[in-house]
Amino acid sequence: MNKDHLSRWRANFFTGLAIVLPAIISLLVIFWLFFTISNITDRILVFIPKQITHENSSNGVGTGPMYWYWSVVALLLVVFLISVVGLLARNYLGKKLISSVDMSLLRVPLLNKIYGTTKQVNEAFTSSNKNSFKTVVMVEFPRAGMYSIGFLTSEAHDEVQSKAGEKLMCVFIPTTPNPTSGFLVLVPEAEVTKLEMSVADGVKFIISLGSISPEYPPVAATKVAARS
Repeated sequence: MNKDHLSRWRANFFTGLAIVLPAIISLLVIFWLFFTISNITDRILVFIPKQITHENSSNGVGTGPMYWYWSVVALLLVVFLISVVGLLARNYLGKKLISSVDMSLLRVPLLNKIYGTTKQVNEAFTSSNKNSFKTVVMVEFPRAGMYSIGFLTSEAHDEVQSKAGEKLMCVFIPTTPNPTSGFLVLVPEAEVTKLEMSVADGVKFIISLGSISPEYPPVAATKVAARS
């Protein structure tokens, strides 16, 4: 095989890899999520004998792993039960019942700390606050003259505002390529630059190490195109 054929084969391989790799990674992530969630949701089928739901049931015990289709049933059952809870939360009696359960859990020592913190974090992400994780911003970080992409979460705590003597904004700056960890920085409002890109585009920009940038047509070009 001469160098010309080798170069052509190499180009074809990397072209095919660029096309196939995203599909393979997507499938692997889906399977990983399915089996990870299944390990949790499988336990909800305790009312069905293991001889029916699990493999190696010839000995009448069912000591093997759960059949994949029963895992699907368990997952669908969890989705149904969560939907029922959501339905109850939308009416008066359901709200009273959920409130009673909340108060009961918050009275249990140790559990109340875990449950209360988890509930507050969940409410922070699902609240009606229009700015919470819905605005992509740019701030100077980790030093002046160097910029980072982040997500506006909220205004800083009253005590922080009072001690700083100015209005500060809470900005979460994720790490790359893993955006699940990062830094919480408190930045003066005047130094926070809001961007027009969506949160999805911001996440893609971070995960791709900046190689995937959302389109941003210049204002002048947009006006000329609109006139024509």
